[in-house]
Amino acid sequence: MKKPITVAVLCGGRSVEHEVSLRSAKTVVNALDPHQYTVLVIYVDHEGQWFLLKDSHAFIASEVVPQDRIPITVLFRQATHPWVSLEDSTQRFPTDIVFPVIHGSQGEDGALQGLLEMVGIPYVGSRVLGSALCMDSAISRQLLYAADIPLTGWLEVKRQDDHAAVLDRVIQSFGFPLFVKPSNHGSSVGVNKVKNEKEFEHFLQLAFKYDDVVLVEQGIEGVRELECAILGNGFPRASLPGEVIPHHEFYSYDAKYVDPNGASFKIPADLPAATVEEIQALAIKAYELLQCEGMARIDFFMTPEGRILLNELNTIPGLTSVSLYPKLWEASGIPRQALFDHLIKFALDRHQHRQTLTYRYIDSASPTEKS
Repeated sequence: MKKPITVAVLCGGRSVEHEVSLRSAKTVVNALDPHQYTVLVIYVDHEGQWFLLKDSHAFIASEVVPQDRIPITVLFRQATHPWVSLEDSTQRFPTDIVFPVIHGSQGEDGALQGLLEMVGIPYVGSRVLGSALCMDSAISRQLLYAADIPLTGWLEVKRQDDHAAVLDRVIQSFGFPLFVKPSNHGSSVGVNKVKNEKEFEHFLQLAFKYDDVVLVEQGIEGVRELECAILGNGFPRASLPGEVIPHHEFYSYDAKYVDPNGASFKIPADLPAATVEEIQALAIKAYELLQCEGMARIDFFMTPEGRILLNELNTIPGLTSVSLYPKLWEASGIPRQALFDHLIKFALDRHQHRQTLTYRYIDSASPTEKS
């Protein structure tokens, strides 16, 4: 009988999306087939301390993170046993692969991926560059724009900029309404709709509480919010698109996670076949351009005139029981358990390939030159 794969599911983290991460992790842990996988739950608290939870079943069942836990740290270049107890250094925990479900800062921005690269252990999802590019909305938009991928109008604002001059540019460029949001955050944290000049500075300063760079984006009335899921490494495929129908003024953090009636979904979205193909093609193009691997959710707007505009990419999308990423794949023929199987396989295949690369200098002189 084949030995089960040991999967360490990482959750929590020093992020405003901490609670969302826990909900995503519970869904993953619950869906992994116990005949195929041995699951470890590694919880990172708000202060950045890492813990191995002793009972993954208790984690799923409890409303709070169980206190029956072992403080751990990471062992570098000890990929087969990467975790060691801080209470007993002889106690080490084996892992075959890490499934990161830490959304936002230090989980989705390349920091965690860099750590796992240093440890030398396979992990699900994009590597350092793809994670960092997609998390930084200002940089990703510059790359998407250069690749002729259609976007809403935007301006990048830094803390030290003349905000009055920025407001003048905003009014000249696209006017109100508009949205302000931190460049390096997800789940609509710090995002606000601005309807007039009086609100502009207030919401700008609120966004600066989360990041030193803020995006000011054109607001288009009457848009439809569409999402497409991508799966794969070298040959990614796109799901059928779904539609988010916010019951708030826009798809805010509260609409996503606080208000149980904050939004409804239509999966798949009611769209012409040509529009579906356009969204899927743009999603794959953006996914490959920004060096994504494993998975991503790509968000779009559709204007009242039918124009498709890309909004953003999420490399660790929500995986909760109500999240769109797994629901889109279910509608496209891949059930949740099989989806997570695919993600783990993609990560293991990538790691196996990268082990064939050399990290030492090879003399490039031809045999003729050497003789």
